[in-house]
Amino acid sequence: MADTTPAEGRRAPAFTLLDQDENKVQLSKLQGRKVLVYFYPRADTPGCTTQACGLRDIAADIGDTVIVGVSPDTPAKLKKFDDKYELGFTLVSDADHAIAEKYGVWVLKKNYGKEYMGVQRSAFLVDEQGKIERAWPKISPKDTPTKLLDALAG
Repeated sequence: MADTTPAEGRRAPAFTLLDQDENKVQLSKLQGRKVLVYFYPRADTPGCTTQACGLRDIAADIGDTVIVGVSPDTPAKLKKFDDKYELGFTLVSDADHAIAEKYGVWVLKKNYGKEYMGVQRSAFLVDEQGKIERAWPKISPKDTPTKLLDALAG
């Protein structure tokens, strides 16, 4: 399978998805601000919780940068995740994984000898013009907040 991850400097693939409150979120409406679009496999699992809570903990340090977490979970599951950990940022439902595919993060995974398709944890910093400023394919949960802070610091 060819790597379809959007390259730095290219326009970020557009999306309109429902958030944890069932409101439509459009990437294009966030233009003018930096946006961290990060993909994670499943809400309320250990790695995803570490990543989300790490981002929550640096939210005060990232200015007006918007955080948008993307997973195949339903809005109701995202709402529970947000409420449980008081995340305070946008989580959107990509139930049919169409956006994960556009970003090249819907991949063949292996676990205990079984192969299946799933989300590869990745993050993309989209600049004020809607272009990918930084791309972090296969990012670790713990590294996501650090890499974001480093990128914003220049």
